Amino acid sequence: MLPAQRSVQRLGLGLAALGRPAYINVGRAAVLPVQRTAQAMRERTRTVLDAAYANGIRWVDTARSYGSAEQFLADWLRERGHQDVAVSSKWGYAYVAQWRIETEVHEVKEHSVERLRTQWAETRTLLGDRIDLYQVHSLTTSSPLFDDLALQHELARIRDAGVQLGFSTSGAAQGETIERAWEIEVGGRQLFSAVQSTWNTLEPSASRFLAEAHTGGWRVLVKETLANGRLAVDPPAELTRVADRHGVGTDAIALAHVLRQPWADVVLVGAASVEQLESNLAASRVELTERDLDALSRLARDAATYWGERAELPWH
Repeated sequence: MLPAQRSVQRLGLGLAALGRPAYINVGRAAVLPVQRTAQAMRERTRTVLDAAYANGIRWVDTARSYGSAEQFLADWLRERGHQDVAVSSKWGYAYVAQWRIETEVHEVKEHSVERLRTQWAETRTLLGDRIDLYQVHSLTTSSPLFDDLALQHELARIRDAGVQLGFSTSGAAQGETIERAWEIEVGGRQLFSAVQSTWNTLEPSASRFLAEAHTGGWRVLVKETLANGRLAVDPPAELTRVADRHGVGTDAIALAHVLRQPWADVVLVGAASVEQLESNLAASRVELTERDLDALSRLARDAATYWGERAELPWH
């Protein structure tokens, strides 16, 4: 198998930017349908999923809070009949915007037994047994999950039924969250066996923890690989220079940087159009040099600064 083919096999498509009319990704609004109706977004999701599948992507990541993303994915899987697509979803946030672009609150977080039971039932109704990985959405060190034994045992029932469990992380303390979650055991074995974390050229602070999780046998998924679109739309000058040397977009270089990490099992892209996806896929053909890697390593920001800037991104 060629290196480019192996790289594509590690890519996954995230549906955060496709399942609802508003999201924080920079560069998204300009490529979406003028009228972001549910039907228009359903059609766009189907088109991007088709393109991803045609190009060899076999992992799709969604969540209960991504608007209608689970419904769109379920419809696509049923229509196309693909049996070789791995699906991961998440629980913990509820989408409350009611398909509005302008609203004060888009999603509400709650890590409770009640929220888990409700959302797992909703996910199963839509996707049946297609869920390969079910994740706690945005686990942090302050989550009640760490002390809620009833919640841990409820999750263990899903695990024991044959569904892999994981969690996603956000914030400057991603590493501490991963370390604490590693220690959770129910029924004599680890509750989790996967983690989905933010890692990109600007925010590589979780590197050591993700490498250790991978070495320990966990599946590692990487999200926000383009820093919510900022590395594609408003990239640092040094990133642009590296991209120019390779004749690709800055998004491809940023993704190639993630793919270069040996612990990254699934590298998620969040394309909102086929054109964005095709630009992203150029990463599979990029061979970063030591000069490139040295230049990219100098772009890392302080984690607290990065997450402070991310918190200011508007929903649009």
